[in-house]
Amino acid sequence: QCLLSGSWRSDTGCRMVVSVLGKDGSFSGSYLPGPATGNSEILSSPLGGSQQDAGLVPQPTFSFTVRWRLQDQTTTFLGQCYVGTNGEETLHATWLLREAADSPAEDWKATR
Repeated sequence: QCLLSGSWRSDTGCRMVVSVLGKDGSFSGSYLPGPATGNSEILSSPLGGSQQDAGLVPQPTFSFTVRWRLQDQTTTFLGQCYVGTNGEETLHATWLLREAADSPAEDWKATR
């Protein structure tokens, strides 16, 4: 069964710590970027999200948003938790990073 509670580390060294899941699938926690970001000033930032009911589907989808401290950026992750034949849980996710734009004319370059 795939549950997001606990600590997760990405291939690039980012770390996500998820608190206990609520009965409605909601969760909160913190996210710390890895050395691949190249920015040593980034601190652990709060995250909040939700997971599909793992009791209904064995490999649930999830989403969460990170509100970066000390930056005008927000990142949203959307993915799925997979359980391998050996029982190991793996997260696969896609992300979008949005930074504040100075004007509507600058909006086009604010999302990566």
